[in-house]
Amino acid sequence: MLKNRFIPFFLLLLLAVAPVINSGLQAEGLTPQQVAKIQNVGSALVAPDGNFIAFTKVVPQDPFETNAPANLELHVMDRRTGDIRQIELESRAGNLQVRPDHNTFSFTTRGPEDSAVSLYELDPQSGEITRLYHHEAGIMAYSWHPSGTIVSLVSREQLDRPENPLPYEPTVYEENVPNREAFLVDLEEAEPERRRIQVDGAVYLMEWSPDGRHLAISETPTPNIDDFYMFQQVKVVDAATAQVRNEIDNAGKLAQITWSPDGSMLALRAGHNIHDPIDGRIMVVSASGGTPQNIFPDFEGKFERITWSEDGLIRFLASESTATTFGTIASDGSGFTRLLHVEDGYITNFTYANDGTVVFTKQTPSHPTEIYVMEAGADELSRVTVSNDWLADVPMGRQVVVSYEARDGRNIEGLLIYPIEEHGGPYPAIVVVHGGPEAHYSNGWLTAYSLAGQVGAARGFAVFYPNYRGSTGRGLEFIKSSQADLAGAEFDDIVDGVDFLIGEGITDEDRVGVTGGSYGGYATAWMSTYYSHRFAAGVMFVGISNNLSKWGTSDIPEELYLVHSRKRLWDDWQDKLERSPIYHVDNSQTPLLIMHGEDDTRVHPAQSLELFRHIKVRKPEVPLRLIWYPNEGHGNIRSTSRFDYHLRMLQWFETYLLEDDPELPSFFLDLEALGVEKP
Repeated sequence: MLKNRFIPFFLLLLLAVAPVINSGLQAEGLTPQQVAKIQNVGSALVAPDGNFIAFTKVVPQDPFETNAPANLELHVMDRRTGDIRQIELESRAGNLQVRPDHNTFSFTTRGPEDSAVSLYELDPQSGEITRLYHHEAGIMAYSWHPSGTIVSLVSREQLDRPENPLPYEPTVYEENVPNREAFLVDLEEAEPERRRIQVDGAVYLMEWSPDGRHLAISETPTPNIDDFYMFQQVKVVDAATAQVRNEIDNAGKLAQITWSPDGSMLALRAGHNIHDPIDGRIMVVSASGGTPQNIFPDFEGKFERITWSEDGLIRFLASESTATTFGTIASDGSGFTRLLHVEDGYITNFTYANDGTVVFTKQTPSHPTEIYVMEAGADELSRVTVSNDWLADVPMGRQVVVSYEARDGRNIEGLLIYPIEEHGGPYPAIVVVHGGPEAHYSNGWLTAYSLAGQVGAARGFAVFYPNYRGSTGRGLEFIKSSQADLAGAEFDDIVDGVDFLIGEGITDEDRVGVTGGSYGGYATAWMSTYYSHRFAAGVMFVGISNNLSKWGTSDIPEELYLVHSRKRLWDDWQDKLERSPIYHVDNSQTPLLIMHGEDDTRVHPAQSLELFRHIKVRKPEVPLRLIWYPNEGHGNIRSTSRFDYHLRMLQWFETYLLEDDPELPSFFLDLEALGVEKP
């Protein structure tokens, strides 16, 4: 059935792009150049006294001027007056934190006199910034001692490399990779010295105990990404000796470590076990050692953020299908309490002031992430930032939650954006498949460079976002239900969702397109081969086409095995081949646009090349195009490459879903035809 309510969203609006806004097109809905200029709040923290909020803002570059990542600006708001001022920096701000016992904020950036990223402090009252510590190898992460005078930091190992005797040096793969070393630094020393934490592996998470005597860290055997995903080990370090004191027997994915107020326990936001695809459970363990226990294994959602409050309760932010919950739970799993249950937006984070005021970052179907405040004792949120005031004048398509039954009876939910000009349907439709598959769409802002969203709605499309089985936000059983069944019931769920929309008279069965990146790109390739008779156009991004070669060319082979395939490649070659889109190319009849970053290490660009070559040779009559993006990896981060992607995606869908006798569009972009005004 269709539920007439608004919709949240899990993916943060990825760094945008930016030329000028064409005000003449506003009445027609959101345009590509408007998407290219959208700003959004990144992180936000409230000072302990509650008077100031420091936040970062994602500000895109102009794609007509430079192909560069978005800037990350630092801003501070005086809550007493509502005034907001930008703190001028030479480079991006990152790692925003509250400095304990100082009522100030700290962050990392590279100043004009720095040789690498350094640690800085912001006085919110005066707006002055001070460099606290510089390390020649740069600061990747840090954590404050409760006194605010000692800091633990992570930096890349400085390798002693001999001089190369040749005028040319190749890259030696996965050798001589700098480790992630951790240090303790006392900033009250006249000339602070670094004491290295005595572990051999790479350090990621760091969290001080309330009394400052111990530091909980996570360590991996190597700095390789596969170890980070699957093999972070929690250890407790004695701050006086910098030696490991206790080890925690945790297994699987890990995202957070928090201490109980008395320092006796740790709460981890982690996987239930080694086979859990996500770090969305609350696992509690003694700080002296032991095996963490899932305190709420039956929770049909995903814990997105946790902190331990002074009264001994664990505060949490959780996704529950397309909604967001903010609440508390006891460390033994009892007393689960929802303080907020938000269905018309998606809360991405929260932070507390001493008086109980809570500052949230939240997005809605009508705008990307902004700052909201819930005053102490209140139960409602008030928005306090507006990053894109012009969005209020742009017509938006109606957004609703969709619930339907898959062919095996399982309930599946998703999101649907209607065209701005509704006429009862059926409408041409674009199906947007999320990656992972351990991710999900929440009821928030669903438009970005690779998400058609409101731009599609402005151009007459219905845009459908299915949360197929294997998605997050539906509990442990739901997310594991797709394991060992690559491209099976999980992708059938997507087709069943399309059938539901057709049956409801919403979607035109002859004008359905599909797109997605990473695992969503795998789904797009599958729909364009195995299910090709169902889809009139496909746009595949950094996607998988051959599960045999994928295993040998990806940087996360163990993650693939442990939480997805659950069987080694060499134990079932034929099954992996038959679950590969290249195996079903003879079915291909879907016009397919393939796009990929040339430097992708997660899904090697050869995955796109293989599908392109198979279709080109075996089905030469199928409209086909392959686009490489130089200097981009697993998703585009630069302004012009994002804008180019967005325009090509729209061009492909408008050609093959709206035209009655389509011809392969030119590989040269016609900006005027796409409604783009070049400055």
